[in-house]
Amino acid sequence: MAATKNSTLGVIIGNRDFFPDKLVAEARTEILDLFKQLNITPVMLSDADSKLGGVETFAEAQKCAALFKKHADDIDGILVVLPNFGDEKGVAETIKLSGLTVPVLIQGYPDDLAKMDVVNRRDAWCGKISVCNNLYQYGIKYSLTTKHVVSPRDESFIMDLKNFTAVCRVVNGLRKVRIGAVGARPTAFNTVRYSEKLLQRNGISVTTVDLSEILGNANKLTKDDASVKAKLEKIHAYTNTGLTPPDKLVQIAKLDVVLADFMVENSLDATAIQCWTSIQKNYGCNVCTSMSMMSENMLPSACEVDVTGTLTMYAMQLASGSPSALVDWNNNYADDDSKCVLFHCGNWAKSFLPDITISTAPILGTSVGTENTYGALDGRTPAMPLTYGRISTDDCKGVIKAYIGEGELTDDALKTFGNRAVAQINNLQGLMNYVCRNGFEHHVVMNASKTAGVLKEAFENYLGWETYTHA
Repeated sequence: MAATKNSTLGVIIGNRDFFPDKLVAEARTEILDLFKQLNITPVMLSDADSKLGGVETFAEAQKCAALFKKHADDIDGILVVLPNFGDEKGVAETIKLSGLTVPVLIQGYPDDLAKMDVVNRRDAWCGKISVCNNLYQYGIKYSLTTKHVVSPRDESFIMDLKNFTAVCRVVNGLRKVRIGAVGARPTAFNTVRYSEKLLQRNGISVTTVDLSEILGNANKLTKDDASVKAKLEKIHAYTNTGLTPPDKLVQIAKLDVVLADFMVENSLDATAIQCWTSIQKNYGCNVCTSMSMMSENMLPSACEVDVTGTLTMYAMQLASGSPSALVDWNNNYADDDSKCVLFHCGNWAKSFLPDITISTAPILGTSVGTENTYGALDGRTPAMPLTYGRISTDDCKGVIKAYIGEGELTDDALKTFGNRAVAQINNLQGLMNYVCRNGFEHHVVMNASKTAGVLKEAFENYLGWETYTHA
């Protein structure tokens, strides 16, 4: 995973008084050391606030909950640590009283067969089951470690904790994401219809703007404006401009200035843009370069006003810490049933395109004039890891649903234009059957990571979305 913002976790160390207290003190030191190693900020009781900094009694639960409330704006998730059996009610009541609805991870320490005497025995194997039972009764969602009990020093727990912080980013990010819908959906693309109401019920806000406002504001700018000159410098620094005429680069820069202003004015995290055909006919260029630059800068932008497409891009970005790209499930790859061609004309982030160049869109150019499609990008994606998936609003069922999976992007030969990649996916034919049977869009999102497990946990467990994981 790429570098991401440091996480802050609330920590509850469970305790039960007829088990050895020293285990609580040891666990506290061990967790603090691990957090320092992983750059995670802890919010937890000190050993002066409660017995060894643990939580057992209702009074201690109240104290820990008050601490969590004080830091509610910072806490991304909660880690429950069970060095011994722990007090199940103390854990559940702390979370309930805190009012936090963030993800929760439950860890229990393993016993040592050589230390099963009264002064060393933990019984966290059993205690973890009791804690989970109480959280289930309270209606509190929680995540589990790969091993039922595990030492914080174990590599599997370290990976569990890293994945958990990614789950926290996805859940918390999607609950408050703001998306800009720029222009109307192209009339030929019923496939990207979506329900604003279903999204809003899940905390996802959509801000709309008419494309004429964006183009009108862009036309008011000139090549001599400081903001336009600054954008031109960024474009030249970002990519090879190829054979793109200087006046077309100015048009692209002016459009980029206005889109950036729109995002700032509305505090947007992502956009979905009416990228054809009005913009070519009425303005004279493609918006792909601007969309690519936004996506590379972690402000994902999707084609054809595909709002749930850019929502998926944002979710995968949160999971991995790296840019996402919206692609078409586009072509078979010869006679290989496990491979297909991914394509767009194209606006993929530079991370996917080491040979990126500003070009034209030949297919679109057949109807709007190739000279009006400068700004499209040309480039081939090399071999890299692949997580793919799609979030969709199913108005017929009144739900948000998703599918996710993992595969590989390959270096197989592919002679064509635009943004392109070859994907290899296990049981690809079965996946395409699922996509078609369940009414998903022809757009899918790719990310250079292996984060399907993180996305499944976030979507299904915490957000309550129907999620199919392809294997």
